[in-house]
Amino acid sequence: MNSLDARRFSIAPMMDWTDRHCRAFHRHLTRRALLYTEMVTTGAVLHGDRRRILGFDALEHPVAVQLGGSDPRELAAAARICAQEGYDEINLNVGCPSDRVQDGRFGACLMREPALVGDCVAAMEAAVAVPVTVKCRIGVDDQDPERALDALADAVVAAGVDGLVVHARKAWLQGLSPKENRDIPPLDYDRVHRLKARLPDLPVAINGGIATLDEAKAQLAFVDGAMLGRAAYHDPSLLLRVDPEIFGAAAPASDVFDALSRYEAYVADRLAEGYRLHSMTRHMLGLFNGRPGARAWRRHLATEGVKPGAGLATLRDAAALVRRETAEAA
Repeated sequence: MNSLDARRFSIAPMMDWTDRHCRAFHRHLTRRALLYTEMVTTGAVLHGDRRRILGFDALEHPVAVQLGGSDPRELAAAARICAQEGYDEINLNVGCPSDRVQDGRFGACLMREPALVGDCVAAMEAAVAVPVTVKCRIGVDDQDPERALDALADAVVAAGVDGLVVHARKAWLQGLSPKENRDIPPLDYDRVHRLKARLPDLPVAINGGIATLDEAKAQLAFVDGAMLGRAAYHDPSLLLRVDPEIFGAAAPASDVFDALSRYEAYVADRLAEGYRLHSMTRHMLGLFNGRPGARAWRRHLATEGVKPGAGLATLRDAAALVRRETAEAA
């Protein structure tokens, strides 16, 4: 399954969250969704420890790498490396509002420079055979979202972009923190729907504030794909419904316990390589949200999973607490 098909449902790139362990865990809940790395800068790709920065497990496919940068030549070189590493898609970040990103002249501030973004996309398209996509906002600060989003979209379409992921909220680079910008200003899904109607041949996915799978499915009446972020991370069990309900395919596991059991092989391999159990279980704390035993699960992993030598037995003990409380509540 290629990344363009998988983009019907995807899990957003999230700094400090969607690392390789998180993605491997999510892959045990959905075979079909497109997974994204955390954003990595071109400088890190070109000059850093590539195994640490870009390493991923083959089971993660389809998986996209998100790049941060604004120099077309550096982005082309970084994209070429990422394609050689085996990523299925290269995504350019034109949406992150953090101060660090602004200082580096990439992320959401590039909404003000659509011609430059077009040059970046053209350079990346020329460098790789895999799809090149852009994740953007509907605008920044006092920009008019009608003009800003159209200008960005037209520039990248002219450059040959393979798809656009639009976070349906303005990025506010002055006066709001990135945390405040999660809720302010309001989302404008209709603006993204109008973009898709204007450019019917451009694959468009929508992102921002989509909290449930039902909300994602509703968006698919207007756009080509839906991207979930924090909702998928904090309640990963919803991902078990993705393959049957979005893609019409069987889920990879019968329930969350089955998925957890299947994930053990990955955990064992990483433990043998020297990773700490907590580096994997920190992404799993919300697995049983809303179910009996959820608190015991979180408490056990938070206290025992961080200890030196914690291993599969710790994970199994945490699951056993959930099973016991589930049985007692029945």
